[in-house]
Amino acid sequence: MKIIDAAATRDALAFRPLLDALRTLFVEGCEVPLRHTHVIPEPETDAAMTVLIMPAWQPGGYLGIKTVNIAPANGQRGVPGLHSTYLLYDAKTGVPLAQMDGNEITSRRTAAASALAASYLAREEASHLALLGAGRVGSLVPLAYRAVRPITRVSVWDRDAQAAGRLVDSLRAQDLEAVVCETAQAAVDGADIVTCATLATEPVVHGEWLAPGVHLDLIGSFTPQMREASDTCFSGASLFVDTEEALAKSGELLGPMSRGVFSAQDVRGTLADLCRTGSLRRESATERTVFKAVGTALEDLAAATLVWQTAQHA
Repeated sequence: MKIIDAAATRDALAFRPLLDALRTLFVEGCEVPLRHTHVIPEPETDAAMTVLIMPAWQPGGYLGIKTVNIAPANGQRGVPGLHSTYLLYDAKTGVPLAQMDGNEITSRRTAAASALAASYLAREEASHLALLGAGRVGSLVPLAYRAVRPITRVSVWDRDAQAAGRLVDSLRAQDLEAVVCETAQAAVDGADIVTCATLATEPVVHGEWLAPGVHLDLIGSFTPQMREASDTCFSGASLFVDTEEALAKSGELLGPMSRGVFSAQDVRGTLADLCRTGSLRRESATERTVFKAVGTALEDLAAATLVWQTAQHA
C-alpha cells in the first residue's frame, strides 16, 4: 500500500483535471451509503470527539473510505481540531492501494464541486468573485473558479481580518486583483458570484445585497444548526443542491423550508442532474441562481482515484 502525503495529494489535484474527474463520476454514478457518525467522550473535558466514516465505491472499480476525526477540545491543546485520512482499495479484490491525506482531498474537492456547479450556473462573463470566509476551503475557491470562469477580481471578507489579509496577499501573488473588505456587504457589492465558506450559524449574506444575475454559492452549512444565507437569498432564485441529502442536513435549507420560503419540490436539480443533462443551466442573464452543497463521498472517491492514477504515472 502506497502512502501519499499531503504535498503529493495536493499536487495531484490540480483543479482542471479534478473538475473533469468530478464531472465524469457524477455522470457515471457510484454507491454512496449514509455516512457513519460516532461520538467518543473525552474523560478529561466536557467535549467529545466526533468520528465520521464515509464510504463510496464503483463495482469493479475502486472502493474508498474517508475517516474524519473532529476534536473541538484540540484548540486548547494547540493541535488542529480536524484530522482526516483516505484509504483507497481495489473494489474487486479488496486489496489496499493507498492511504492519502484526507484534509487535502476534502478541501480541494469541495472547492472544485462549487466551481463545477458554477460552470453551469454562473454567467459566462462572470469575473468578480465575492468570497465570505478565508479559511482552508475558502482560500481555494478563487483558483477553482478561475478554471471555469474569467475571474480577475476577488473581494474577501472574514471575521478575522488578518486571515482575509493573508489570503489577499496570496491571491495577488497569483495575478488576481484582490482586496480586503471591512464588511460582508461591501464584499458582495458589484460581485457576479458570491461564495460563502464559513461556519456561521446566522446569515452572513442577505438577499437584498444580491443583484440580478448573481450566482450564490453556499458551502459552509452542513448541520441543521448552521446557516449562512438569509431567507431572502432564496426568494425568486433558482435553487440547486449537490445531492438530495442537502435537504435533510443543512440548516441553510431546513430553516427556510420550515418557514415556507420554498419546498423540496422547488429545487431545480442536483449536481448530477447538471452534469448528466448538459442542458440544465441558468436560463437568462438576470436569473439569480443558488447552489447549496453539503459534500458527498462521491467527490472524495473521484479525487482519490485521480490521486492514485497520478501516482501510477509518477
